[in-house]
Amino acid sequence: MTITILTLFPEIMEGFFENSIMSRAVKAGIINYKFVNFRDFALDRHKTCDDSPYGGGAGMVIKPEPLGLALDSVDALNKRVVFPTPSGIKFTEEYAENLSKEKELVFICGHYEGVDQRIIDTYVNDEISIGDYVISSGEIATLTIIDAVYRLIEGVITDESLVEESFTGVDKILEYPQYTRPEDYKGMLVPEVLLSGHHLNIAKWRLMKRLEKTQKNRPELLKGIKNKELQELIKKINAKGIDNE
Repeated sequence: MTITILTLFPEIMEGFFENSIMSRAVKAGIINYKFVNFRDFALDRHKTCDDSPYGGGAGMVIKPEPLGLALDSVDALNKRVVFPTPSGIKFTEEYAENLSKEKELVFICGHYEGVDQRIIDTYVNDEISIGDYVISSGEIATLTIIDAVYRLIEGVITDESLVEESFTGVDKILEYPQYTRPEDYKGMLVPEVLLSGHHLNIAKWRLMKRLEKTQKNRPELLKGIKNKELQELIKKINAKGIDNE
């Protein structure tokens, strides 16, 4: 996948692509990326990229000319263009899976009070909200989406690592708790079942813990479950309360 990012602050994002799993994906040729600073396309000698909004109001709005020219420079009209914005469609794992199938994505990083609506009308395919809150940096929102998307591309991480993560699988419930060495940390012991080597019992324990965590943190995810076995387990959890052992 090729990822093109239009931003006023590429330095905010550079480290993400140069470290950890993303760095390995880039070195392997699975991910290609480039930054386009749309300030380079500003039309005046001061490189102005924002102006006050028509109709009045607080803040500034990103001007259409430099951003439009930058988008034209990457042939954005023929690519899938993503604009992270609090007024967009809610971002989900399913949305990430859909985006991960694209060969190329173009991201617009907004700032201030947003971008001129004519840019959105002309170029943007996906207005995406990462949550019901507002942040000041379109770069951070863009990196959040990219991080959720690229890891789903074949070859980035193993399929086994994806199988039981939160929001994956048929029922989209949360992931079970994880433990590692030492067995005793400040008097808190690793659950015995995880030390038993009994794979069937471990699988049963993990499933129950997934359901318990989902019931505690995201109970709305359990409402649509149709699997009868899971429904019975949920009834047991509701009857006895959440077990922390």
